[in-house]
Amino acid sequence: MSPLDVNPSAGASLRDTHAPVIRPEHAEGDIARLIEQQAAKIPSHWFLFAALGSMVASLGCELADRRRASRFIGMWPTPLLALGIYNKLVKTLGTR
Repeated sequence: MSPLDVNPSAGASLRDTHAPVIRPEHAEGDIARLIEQQAAKIPSHWFLFAALGSMVASLGCELADRRRASRFIGMWPTPLLALGIYNKLVKTLGTR
């Protein structure tokens, strides 16, 4: 059974029919472009190592009974990983 038997419209979804939407009001500013160009220079694995390091630092603070510092540092991995994903997307897709 082919995928076209299951979904008769599957053939249409295989074609790349996207027309780029280019409008002046959707253009990025110079500052955003500059930030993306500079962010693309940072190796992506740095964000992963920074997130893992903050987890270790948070655990160390927790074990040292510094609970407020532990909770503060423990909030860092999620934004660091999100920045890593953004960095990878900028490198993969480039600036638009």
